[in-house]
Amino acid sequence: MPALTLTTFDWVPPPPRGFVRDLRVRWALEEAALPYRVASVPFDGRGAEHLAHQPFGQVPWLTDGDISIFESGAILLHLGGLSDRLMPSDPHGRSEATEWVFAALNSVEMAGLPWAMSKFMGHPSDTQAWKFVDDFLKLRLKHLEPVLAGREWLAGSFSVADILMSDVLRVVDGFDALADSPGCRAYVARAIGRPAFAKAHADQMAHFAAADKTRGM
Repeated sequence: MPALTLTTFDWVPPPPRGFVRDLRVRWALEEAALPYRVASVPFDGRGAEHLAHQPFGQVPWLTDGDISIFESGAILLHLGGLSDRLMPSDPHGRSEATEWVFAALNSVEMAGLPWAMSKFMGHPSDTQAWKFVDDFLKLRLKHLEPVLAGREWLAGSFSVADILMSDVLRVVDGFDALADSPGCRAYVARAIGRPAFAKAHADQMAHFAAADKTRGM
């Protein structure tokens, strides 16, 4: 049995499928060709064992032997330590990839997630609250655009930083937020065009679709 176990929900409703964050971990594991198994916990309810691994009742988490790690960024950094397909081996490259991991989560997703949720929920776009959220994302994209327009990947070779950044950006791209950011849009297309992403995405969709059958859907 593989030492690595990825745990996600046993089922989620259709709208978030393809975006649940175990996808990021599946993608990294496929890129590195690391053997792993997928386990699941009930979507309906959060038991004590779940909370022992993920104190916020979310997914995913990864177990590697007696190590249990939650938060997708932390998991990807751990996997980066297991494979040079996920993290540059030189100190400069590792430092650059690491800083972009945190930038994806703290600078870009922090702006993109409220924007995408507002779009998804159909919130009015003529309010001061929406203007603040919209301006915040536009400012982040303004700074990110010249970076992504000028390089193929964030840290030289493809790394966990690109998995995180492209996954964050593809959420807002789904609502056409990258229309004025061609460098960002092309970067997302390059990333999700990789075979490992296609495999990870298909596997996540199949995982939740299989659960529909057990629920009689």
